[in-house]
Amino acid sequence: MPVRACVLILCLILAACVGPSRKPARSRWTPPVETPERFRACVAAMRAEGSQVDALPDRRFDNGCSATSSVKLVAIGIPVTNLGAVKCGLALPFARWVRNDVQGQAARWLGGYVTKIESFGSFACRPVNNQAGNRLSEHGRANAIDIAAFVLKDGRRITVKQGWNGGDERVRGFLRSLHKAACGRFAVVLGPDANALHADHFHFDMGNGPYCR
Repeated sequence: MPVRACVLILCLILAACVGPSRKPARSRWTPPVETPERFRACVAAMRAEGSQVDALPDRRFDNGCSATSSVKLVAIGIPVTNLGAVKCGLALPFARWVRNDVQGQAARWLGGYVTKIESFGSFACRPVNNQAGNRLSEHGRANAIDIAAFVLKDGRRITVKQGWNGGDERVRGFLRSLHKAACGRFAVVLGPDANALHADHFHFDMGNGPYCR
């Protein structure tokens, strides 16, 4: 066989083995159509994983806001303040983030144990960024949660506002690891690097995504 032909065959073999250098993009996330069956299955899954939740009746309002297929989070491993109705499709990954990611990263970075998570709430009938004229926020669908701070057993209080760019490397690592973990669980994750409006909290929702910033 001619040398040039051998070289060409060898190049084709190597290309097939190596494959493309770019990682495939994460597929687009579109919220599934809500049905009573999916809601019951979601509630059952949460309870099977150890969460205590109360199923809530659907609520719809004339201005477009709603809280459908939602639950009240009674106990998910760590108390979370200020939460109202949360759509079950968001509550399920949120409970997993609380139980697995928060405690795991607190032990890794801070050598501590989180006893309380402080939130800015979940359901709120308002437009995006609370700016008149914007489209309805996912908060207006009970489909978003804002997390502001973490309280440890030893009394330390870690806030997103002070800790994200603060002087303590361990705190920065803790918050960034939680943000990164959230990006693998939620459709949309916003933090201090997203914009000034999120300088003091993490925003999680299960709207159209993925988007992580």
